[in-house]
Amino acid sequence: MMTGLIALIAVLALAFLRVPLAFALLGVSIIGLGVLLGAESSISMVSMTITEAVFSYELAVVPLFILMGNVLSRTGISSDLFRAANAYLGHVRGGLALSTMVTCAGFSAVCGSSLATAATMSKVAYPSMKKYGYSNSLASASIAAGGTLGILIPPSIILMIYGILTQTNIGQLFVAGVIPGLLGLTFYMLAIYVIAIFRPAEAPRGEKSTGAEKRYALKGVWPFCLLFVLIIGGIYAKIFTATEAAGMGAGFAILVSMFQKRISKADFKAIFLDSAFTSVMLYCVLFGAMLFAKLISFSGLGESLLEMVAQADLSPYQLIFAILFVFLILGCVMDSLAIILICVPLFIPIVVANGFDLVWFGIVVVVVTEIALITPPIGMNVFVLKAALPEVAIKDIFKGLIPFIAVDVLRLLLLVLFPILTLFLVNFMK
Repeated sequence: MMTGLIALIAVLALAFLRVPLAFALLGVSIIGLGVLLGAESSISMVSMTITEAVFSYELAVVPLFILMGNVLSRTGISSDLFRAANAYLGHVRGGLALSTMVTCAGFSAVCGSSLATAATMSKVAYPSMKKYGYSNSLASASIAAGGTLGILIPPSIILMIYGILTQTNIGQLFVAGVIPGLLGLTFYMLAIYVIAIFRPAEAPRGEKSTGAEKRYALKGVWPFCLLFVLIIGGIYAKIFTATEAAGMGAGFAILVSMFQKRISKADFKAIFLDSAFTSVMLYCVLFGAMLFAKLISFSGLGESLLEMVAQADLSPYQLIFAILFVFLILGCVMDSLAIILICVPLFIPIVVANGFDLVWFGIVVVVVTEIALITPPIGMNVFVLKAALPEVAIKDIFKGLIPFIAVDVLRLLLLVLFPILTLFLVNFMK
C-alpha cells in the first residue's frame, strides 16, 4: 500500500510541476511495478498492456474523432456557425455573447476539445464583440466558459478517455452528455442575459439581420447539423458503435470539405500530421494511465481506501460529494486531463462498490473538470485565451467568469441530486 501511496503522491507532484503527463505516469508506473513485481515481470506487464491497447478496437475512436475535428476546423465551420447564430441573436442585448455560446456548443459537437474551442472562438467572436463595445471581462469570459462545453457535448475526447479507462460504453457516455451539455448551454445563456439586464453597458445590441440574411446564414451550417445527427443519431439508434460513428464522421467531414472545395492538398497534409501527433500524444498518456491503474490495483491502495471508506460510515452521497470536492480542489491547480487520468482509477472501485452508475459518474466528473478549466489560479481555458488575446488582463477574464462558475456549480448539484437528467436518454435508448 505504501508503494501505491508514494506513486500517487509522485504523479501528483510531477503533474503539478508541469512534467509532461505521459512521462510522469509511465515513469512512476514502471518503477512502481518494478518494486512490486520485480524488473522482469514489470517489463512483461508494460509490453503486454501497451500491445493490448494498441490493437484495441475501442481505442481507434480517438484518432478518428480527432481527424474529424481537424478537418472541420479547417473548413471554417466555426465562422459559419457564428454567422448563423449572430443573424438570429445578434440584435438583442448581449446577443453577440449569446451567439458565441451557441457557436461554442456547436463547434464543440464536431471538435471534442475545450482548449481548441476556446482558441478558435477567440479569433472568430472576440473581434465582433469588441467592435460593438462589449467589456473585456464579458467578451473573454463568454469564450472561456463556452469553450468548456467542448469536453462534455459529444463527441468528447475526455469522455472517450474516461470510457477507455473504466471500460464504460463510449456510445452511452456520448448520449448521456447531450442533456447536461444543453443544460450547461442554457445556464450560460441565462447568465449572459442577466448580466445584460443589470449591466447593459457591457453587453450592447448588435445589428438586426434581414430575413434574407438569416436564410443565407443557415446555408453554412448544414454540414454540422447533418454530422451531429449522423453521429449521435446513429449511436442512439444503435445503427453503429462509437468507433464506427467516428469513422463515418471523419469520412463525411473529408467528403464535405472536398465537395465545398475549402481544403487544399497542403491542408490535408497538415491535418493528417496534426491528427497523428495529437493521437500519439493521447495514446502515450493513456498507456501511462492504464499502467498506473494496474499499479494502484497491485499495491492494494484501492482496497485500503475502500476499507477506510467503510470504517468512516459515510452515506453514498456523502462519499460522492467528498470525491467531487477532491476533484474541485485539484482542478484549481491541475489540468483536467491529469485529474481524470490520476484520480479516476483511484475512485472508481468506491463508486462501483456503492452502486453508482459509471455513465452517470463519468458525466458528473466531466462537469467538475469543466469547472476546473475556468477556476483560478490555473484555469487552462483562461490561459489559452490569454495567449490568443494578450491585450486582455487575466484578472478581467476571471472576474467575468464568476457568474458562469456559479451556474456551473448549480448544474453540478442538479446532476448529482437528479441522476435522471443524465441517464434519461441512455435508459430510453436501452
